[in-house]
Amino acid sequence: MTDPTRQHPSDGPAPSLHVDSDWKAQAEAERTRLAEKEAALQARTAEGGPEQLPPAEFRSLVGLLASQAVMGLGTMADPQGRVVVDLEGSKFAIDLLKVLEEKTKGNLTPEEAGEIEEVNRELAMRFTAITRMVAEQMSRAPGSVTTSPANLSATAAPAASKPARAASKLIIP
Repeated sequence: MTDPTRQHPSDGPAPSLHVDSDWKAQAEAERTRLAEKEAALQARTAEGGPEQLPPAEFRSLVGLLASQAVMGLGTMADPQGRVVVDLEGSKFAIDLLKVLEEKTKGNLTPEEAGEIEEVNRELAMRFTAITRMVAEQMSRAPGSVTTSPANLSATAAPAASKPARAASKLIIP
């Protein structure tokens, strides 16, 4: 049986749709904010965002040369996990930093001058310490330090009286 008091939906007044105008304003503001954020991200990427290299400035040049010097002082390893020391390459990078410091003297900010001076001092101390350690290793166990295959023809075997003047690239297990 059907309920006689119940009306058919088409018999009554049509339901009205009430839209909160505050909600519309909030949604529009959110859409605008997201569009601005996306535009800013695209502008950053176009200008050199996170995927790009750092800016070409004095600090970057000093850092690049310093990292080359440090890599040559035994921070890189060959595929077998042995320490690779490139004294000649490291010395060249350190010398380049000294030339850069000398040629830019008087043209650097105090921060830049202090930074390159500190980097040169630190690298010189590390170079001296690593050279001494390599010489000690070679005098204690001459067979434990070898030249890399790429440099065997270019460098002579180290003389016993001059262990610090070993081949350019040394491999230490």
